[in-house]
Amino acid sequence: MSRASRLLALLQLLRRHRHPVTGAAIADELGVSLRTLYRDIATLQAQGARIDGAPGLGYRSEEHTSELQSRLHLVCRLL
Repeated sequence: MSRASRLLALLQLLRRHRHPVTGAAIADELGVSLRTLYRDIATLQAQGARIDGAPGLGYRSEEHTSELQSRLHLVCRLL
């Protein structure tokens, strides 16, 4: 899976859940290490994605669908 595809999958996964999801569960679903997941979340947050959470607490997206699509296009252009 390319990095762009993984970032897209991460945003979509977070969008599906209303409650925080643990980093371990996300990493397992995406097939990446926890460290890679943390880097991907930091990358998305640096690009303006509203991802709330922290290691050990879980993560969730605060994006609305239209905002999420705009962010996905931006991330794909940057990669």
